Amino acid sequence: MSKIFPKSVNSLPLQIVIYLFVLSGIATAAITYYMTPKYTRVGYAPVQPVPFSHAIHAGQLGLDCRYCHSNVEKSPNATVPASQTCMNCHSLVKANSPLLAIVRASYQSGDPVPWVRIHQVPDFAYFNHAIHVNRGISCVECHGQINQMDRVHEVQSLSMGFCLTCHRDPAKYVREPKDVFNLDSPRIAEAKGEVAAANFVHDWKINPPQNCSGCHR
Repeated sequence: MSKIFPKSVNSLPLQIVIYLFVLSGIATAAITYYMTPKYTRVGYAPVQPVPFSHAIHAGQLGLDCRYCHSNVEKSPNATVPASQTCMNCHSLVKANSPLLAIVRASYQSGDPVPWVRIHQVPDFAYFNHAIHVNRGISCVECHGQINQMDRVHEVQSLSMGFCLTCHRDPAKYVREPKDVFNLDSPRIAEAKGEVAAANFVHDWKINPPQNCSGCHR
């Protein structure tokens, strides 16, 4: 057999074991990082340092999403509000509440409130908030009925399959531009029918990418 196979073949089983070990390590690391609750687990609801209720602020009080998440119509990111935004109201409303001690300390020191991030797409995926809200996609499509949540939780997996479902048929999900931040508003297809929704997609030139480079840049 030595005349058929060179001596280097003797080390082949060890090389295969090493390669399999390395590959399994990479796969384990990738799954551990990208399949954690931060990315995929519907229902993920971490405890926040300050018990902020969207049900009270966005629901009962009717605050517009853009008051706290400013520039969401112009920026790829929905910014987390600074403590200054909170103190615009809470310097007068519940100004001495112990629940707001962290916010007051943040305002005085300039250090940000250590909010725990809930919704997060993987680093290899590109998502632009401004593009979506300016084309009739409401916050509730990805974040759920957030104006009814005392404690925000992840409603959608934000997976590639979830995104492609909308990209392949946006007419099912679009709203009138004036209704995007009205979280109780119906979709166009629900309010006016599928033909009106299809016409909106055509008139607004909504053609979301389905190719890889659309989101993986």
